[in-house]
Amino acid sequence: MTTQAHLAAPRRNKGVNWEKWGWIYMRISGVVLVVLIFGHLFVNLMLGEGIHALDFAFVAGKYATPFWQWWDVLMLWLALIHGANGMRTVVNDYVGHTGVRKALLVVLGLAAALLILLGTLVVFTFDPCNGVFQDGAMWATCHPGK
Repeated sequence: MTTQAHLAAPRRNKGVNWEKWGWIYMRISGVVLVVLIFGHLFVNLMLGEGIHALDFAFVAGKYATPFWQWWDVLMLWLALIHGANGMRTVVNDYVGHTGVRKALLVVLGLAAALLILLGTLVVFTFDPCNGVFQDGAMWATCHPGK
């Protein structure tokens, strides 16, 4: 005797499939982050004098050019969103209580947004001459002829 199982057609949710796009983002951002991080490490540690050249002036020189500002901001944004998305997945998988899960996700989103905002502000508003006093070592560099 043969029985036929009548399976219902799979349900399709209307709207955006956020889990799918989160999964795709993790793969793409991971590959881009590998390139950005190894480029960052190569420039900072291998070129020129290597690690011995890393000082305040090196960072100030890098942040004086838009290319390196955008490089670091892109790395910051991708890394923080990538990490927050990974933590979101962990919270969704292991926190059973709905209220606790929602609270953790809100805190996670706020923390990521705050760090992205502050990091972006630091990169784009960095001025090595802020807070330089007349008796400081940077006075001649920041105020030539004075």
